[in-house]
Amino acid sequence: MEGVRVVVVGAGVVGFSTAVCIVESLPLGSVTLLAEKFSPETTSDGAAGIAFAAPFPDIPLERQQRWFKDSFDHMLAIAQSQHSPEAGVMLSSGWQIFKEVPANKKPFWSDLVIGFRVMTEGELKRFPDHKFGQAFTTVKCECSSYLPWLEDRFRKAGGRVEQRKVNSLLELSDSFDIIVNCSGLGSKALVGDASVYPVRGQVLKVEAPWLTHFIRDGDGKTYIYPGIHSVTIGGTRQEGDGRLHVDKGDTESILERCSRLEPSLKKAKVLSEWVGLRPSRRNPRVERERVRLQGHTVPVVHNYGHGGWGVTIAWGTALDALGLVRQCLKEMPQQAKL
Repeated sequence: MEGVRVVVVGAGVVGFSTAVCIVESLPLGSVTLLAEKFSPETTSDGAAGIAFAAPFPDIPLERQQRWFKDSFDHMLAIAQSQHSPEAGVMLSSGWQIFKEVPANKKPFWSDLVIGFRVMTEGELKRFPDHKFGQAFTTVKCECSSYLPWLEDRFRKAGGRVEQRKVNSLLELSDSFDIIVNCSGLGSKALVGDASVYPVRGQVLKVEAPWLTHFIRDGDGKTYIYPGIHSVTIGGTRQEGDGRLHVDKGDTESILERCSRLEPSLKKAKVLSEWVGLRPSRRNPRVERERVRLQGHTVPVVHNYGHGGWGVTIAWGTALDALGLVRQCLKEMPQQAKL
């Protein structure tokens, strides 16, 4: 008897995390991942990939904490294992600083990272424009290594990978029993979600091996994240801006703002410039629905709209998506199951 055929659409950090969770957890007939673009051409590839988050307005905080914790624990285990270098996952310590004291001095994830504390007056002296700061250790995930590592893990577990553009769910309804949509910005066209919009981000990779601590301005627009091979500095948050070319004005602004926080960056060599579009939404969509396609109803699980927090919560939302796939399986006719 043929098993259930699951397809995951999207090969960014959310798509591959979801595909790995499904293929490793369920005794299914097959799990296939389809995407037009793979690493190094996904939005995830350019992400700074450091784990911390801002709250989404309409999702219970308990669920957001679970997403963060599940993802953090997953990445921490990799960072502390032999797979750390090949997976591109590492521990990262540093500071988040604020020009004004924030209303909420302890974010919802403060107990989930390592050693969270308020910065001392002495520590803040090096940032004269800032009045408040938080020090902690988190994880950093470099997707240019992490995505190929996840793909390898997916294939080894029996997953199939195919490169092609999916223009409509109709294309999938005959070949698959459950569709899992992790198409990010592509969901606007694929499932007609008008609430998804791009937030343009530009970053630079610089050579500055002397930097070992991250610095992030609380406004989220200026940051310095040391990585394994280079330091990522940024950035921009331009809502509704779909430009994918490098803006020289943004490059100059990033260098100027980051050098104000870390003067030694004036000596750093710029290695590359990169632009990506964050797949943003008021809240991520992690839910299931039944869609009528070519005369029959197909279960569709959605997992997209993470904005700039894809790496931070991908594994947590992937586990939620896995739970939704399990629910779909329970409701399927017995002959369609393994």
